[in-house]
Order: sequence, then structure tokens, then C-alpha cells
Amino acid sequence: MFRNMVTSLFKHERIRTTDVKAKELRRWADNLITLAKRGDLHARRQALSIVREKEVVYKLFAEAAERYGSVSGGYTRIVKLGRRPGDAAPISLIELVYSEERKKKKKTKKKAKVAVEKKQVAEKKEAEEKKEEEKKEAAVKEEVAEEKKDMLDKEEDADKEKEAEIKPESTSEDSDDKNEEQTETFVESEETKAKEPEAKKVEDDAGDSEVKE
Repeated sequence: MFRNMVTSLFKHERIRTTDVKAKELRRWADNLITLAKRGDLHARRQALSIVREKEVVYKLFAEAAERYGSVSGGYTRIVKLGRRPGDAAPISLIELVYSEERKKKKKTKKKAKVAVEKKQVAEKKEAEEKKEEEKKEAAVKEEVAEEKKDMLDKEEDADKEKEAEIKPESTSEDSDDKNEEQTETFVESEETKAKEPEAKKVEDDAGDSEVKE
């Protein structure tokens, strides 16, 4: 049974069978591929003792060096397909894996890793640039705030200077007014003093006239 299955596997490159048979068939296929990679007459006769068709053996030995020369093991792949409708047995698909496919996978993986690394580097650069921009914006805002404070301080100082200039003028005017008032009061007091003797004389004359009468 396994000889027929191995022959059909190398002939069609994939077959469908149960999980247990697929796992055992993988061991048979790996042994035949190692014989084909060796490529001598003894290995060919050993393969012919297992595989039933000479054409399949010829094809295997002709293509083994090209397809599996750089790979040491893992020549087959098993893919689970579910359960069989009749007896619900688990079914799997076993197929041959070539080194070219592995190379392509490795390349795709490498490309994916490189792309991920590039994205990470780009994200880091963007984050750093954003931080630098934020720092610059904060510095600009601080400078603007300081300039505004300086302007306000200058305006306040100018207002204070103006008030200081206005106050002495007002005080000088007030002092002039006071001096004028004082001079007026002094003049009035002197006039009243000058008028008092005259009033007294008038009163005395009036008194004398009354006495004479």
C-alpha cells in the first residue's frame, strides 16, 4: 500500500489520504528523496525496489538534485482538510515542497521583516520630529509670552512716568493757589485792620456828639 502511495505521490506530486497514512508516507518519501540526491547506481536500485514505475524513479533522480539539492529534510507538506463524509476519518493532503518555494517564502519573510523594520524606523523618526516640533512651538510660545510681558511692563512704566510728571504740576498749581489765597487773606486782614481805627473814630465822634447834646 505505501509503495503504491509513494509512487502516486512522486507521479502526481500530491495525494489525499488520512492523517496517519500521510505521516507515515512522509517518512517513505523523505528516504526516497535522500536516495535520489545521492544519485549512484545502488541508490537507484534501492529506489526501484520501492517505487513500482521506472519512469517515476527516472524523473525523481533527474530532478532531485535541482529541486532538493540545497535542502536537508522537510521535503513534504501535510495540510489537514477535515473529516471524510463516510466514516468521519481525518483527511489530509500531502504534497511535495520544492526548494524554490522555500526560497520564495524566505525572500517574502525577509522582505516583510525589512518592511516592518523600515516602518518602525519611519515611525520613530516621525515621533522624534513631532517631539522636536512641539519643543520648538513651546519655545516660540514662551518667547511670545515673554515679549508680551516686556511690552506690558514697558507700558506700565510709561504710565507711571506720566503720572509722576502730572503730579508735580498739580502740586505746584495747588501751591500757587494756596499762596494766592494766603495773600488775599493777608490783604483782607490788613484792610480790616486799617478800617477798624476809622470805625472807632466814628463811634467816638458819635458818642461825643451825644454827650454834648
